[in-house]
Amino acid sequence: MMTQREDGRVLLGMLTPSSNTVLEPVCAEMLRGLPEVSAHFARFRVTSISLDESSLGQFDLAPMLEAASLLADARVGSICWNGTSASWMGLDTDRALCHAVEERTGIPATSSVLALAEIFRRAEVRRFGLVTPYTGDVQARIVANMEREGFECVAGRRLDITDNFSFSCVPAETLRRMVREAAAARPDAITILCTNLRGAPLVEELEEETGIPIHDSISAAVWSSLRLAGVDPGRVAGWGRLFRMPL
Repeated sequence: MMTQREDGRVLLGMLTPSSNTVLEPVCAEMLRGLPEVSAHFARFRVTSISLDESSLGQFDLAPMLEAASLLADARVGSICWNGTSASWMGLDTDRALCHAVEERTGIPATSSVLALAEIFRRAEVRRFGLVTPYTGDVQARIVANMEREGFECVAGRRLDITDNFSFSCVPAETLRRMVREAAAARPDAITILCTNLRGAPLVEELEEETGIPIHDSISAAVWSSLRLAGVDPGRVAGWGRLFRMPL
């Protein structure tokens, strides 16, 4: 389905955690070589990541649907939940969200986590490495949920941080170290799972170094959003093997 407007523009809608400062500039940089494509963002409040009731409640459907409705006013061609809550809450939460967004707006919807699962299936990934900023209990939920989807985590690294804003402050060298440690298990792929980590700009160099595909959450969101909007993701150059994967 091609959703390019009559004026030639392709507008991608992104639902964004309120305290996220990474995904907007990274998306813009990733799309720099596609002059007709731009990403547009709607925020809802997310400030901490844990398994307590107040933290999980940040991802209730109502505020996410309201943010999606605001994106629909911009006549975007796709709407993506550019966040990873379904990885610890269960992928069915994003399936339900995408269905509700499509029902409310009439616009095709996706999410970073659903995109990652699709990428793993297309690439026949069975064993994966996991790099996150999250705490041990959150990471354990992620591992269990991914196992239910058919993917085995064979190496996990985490930072035990709960403050969402602080994820954006993690240095590049810390992420490089975590990816290298996960790569030692020789998984089929590694995911940098958090849309407020600056992982995407490191993917190309780390794939070259390790020889292992690395799928960053923001990259997965952009890949899926472009496909839904009728744009070939292969036009995105310099951001890793994902964008060179056959469709």
